Amino acid sequence: MGVAAASDRDVVLVDGVRTPFAKAGSEMKDIHAADLGTTALTELLARTQIDPDVVDEVIIGNTGSPADAVNISRVVALRSGIPLKTSAYTVHRNCASALESIATGFDKIKSGTLDTVVAGGTESMSKMPIIFPQKFQDIFGKLFAAKGPGQALPLIGKLLSADFKQVLALLSANQRDPYFPQIAVVQGLTDPFVGINMGMTAENIAKDFSISREEQDQFALRSHQRAVEATKAGRLRAEITPVYQPPKFKTVIADDIGPRDGQSIEQLAKLKPFFDKKYGSITVGNACPITDGAAMVLLTSRAKAKSLGLKPAARILSYAFAGLEPERMGLGPAYATPIALKRAGLSLKDMDLIELNEAFAAQVIGCMKAMSSQKFAQEKLGLSAAVGDIDPAKLNVNGGAIALGHPVGATGTRLVVTLMKEMQRRKSQFGLATLCIGGGQGGAMVIEREN
Repeated sequence: MGVAAASDRDVVLVDGVRTPFAKAGSEMKDIHAADLGTTALTELLARTQIDPDVVDEVIIGNTGSPADAVNISRVVALRSGIPLKTSAYTVHRNCASALESIATGFDKIKSGTLDTVVAGGTESMSKMPIIFPQKFQDIFGKLFAAKGPGQALPLIGKLLSADFKQVLALLSANQRDPYFPQIAVVQGLTDPFVGINMGMTAENIAKDFSISREEQDQFALRSHQRAVEATKAGRLRAEITPVYQPPKFKTVIADDIGPRDGQSIEQLAKLKPFFDKKYGSITVGNACPITDGAAMVLLTSRAKAKSLGLKPAARILSYAFAGLEPERMGLGPAYATPIALKRAGLSLKDMDLIELNEAFAAQVIGCMKAMSSQKFAQEKLGLSAAVGDIDPAKLNVNGGAIALGHPVGATGTRLVVTLMKEMQRRKSQFGLATLCIGGGQGGAMVIEREN
């Protein structure tokens, strides 16, 4: 094993930037996902001082697919000043959509197809819709097409019928019914194959690896403490571009809305299990919040960076995606990481820093235990030895998604940006960004800091 020597076709990360991350329904709830993406991309172009005309393609991850910006990548690109001639498209791999965007850009540059790519992700989970049942969609559809009061009034009567009143009663009672409107984000976080919420997949891992509630709460506390300290020290500010709060645009949001200063273990211990209310251990305190945010990176070939006078921050050595049981999707990093490491010619012990997305504390702890287990390696990965031990001192050193949040379509790029910036500060050589993916997958990417 060994890292490949530098070459002109190396894919390098020039720079990266993100917006603040904010809990859904809070300070950034009125900002469209396209506007979040535009803010991040506009700042990326300003920081790198690259001529937008040299960008070959824009690839952006998104899972919400806003109805008024279905190919949101094209909308973001044009709003950011990318020329009309430059193609742009959106990718969707659930939680790893924004890692998929970087991986896709990597492949196109590595193959020589392109030289310069903007990759990233954007998500407004605040703006994910409520879905009405088909019965009422049909009525609304006919109402919008009605020609005059004669056709409209009978349809309005149907909406005010006893059936519709029954649905309203069910709404107020918070009951489930075939006619009950569905919250899109809740439906999206329920696995269609096994029919359970992502939180229940974390409960499975907690039980499989005997992870206690106390372990999870301690991990969550550390995430908040590290994120608060990194915010106060200005480390996270280095990767964040502020956004202005609509509608008056007078309030500036410069920091993440999520990390809790003064969070205590006693406060976390008081929270009740949220998914498995009788036997569970996953709470809103040891799981990531639903979040809004965007992140972008500039990728080029080494030769292109040199010709443009750009100084690369890191080169991408490898990436990998892998599948596993949907009901244990949180273990995805344990499956994808060894593949990415092998492709890079490295081992887990070579990693100086690791960003492992904190969908749930139980899921991260489960990944750590799985990677250090020889039995897991042999039975699940087909390897003769364990992947390796993750040193907590190298893991999510500026906090993770439990504190910062997890805007699903943007997190993959946020992990890479945070990792790259911290590697520069510490002069680390190798880093790993990895995350689980709803539906039973894992993604991982290995990068090397440029001198």
